[in-house]
Amino acid sequence: MTKNRLSDLNDHLFAQIERLADEDNTPEKIDQEHKRAEAMVGVADQILRTAAVQLQAAKLVSDHDGADPRPYLSMMEKPAADTALKLVAEK
Repeated sequence: MTKNRLSDLNDHLFAQIERLADEDNTPEKIDQEHKRAEAMVGVADQILRTAAVQLQAAKLVSDHDGADPRPYLSMMEKPAADTALKLVAEK
């Protein structure tokens, strides 16, 4: 199975929220986690943009060639890819 799926990104972001919410954090630790969170948000934004491009490519392949678009959705696990394709097809 391929690593670094969108579900992994979700897990990392929620773990960061938990680190930020830790009530035992010192002011220095909060500052450190805040900086880490800002960096993570920047990277996450780029990852989501890449996923959106993959979804657009998959839709183009499906619409124009009738080919299976799932190979173009490498960042999504199969159930998520299927759901994403259904949502795009409805638009």
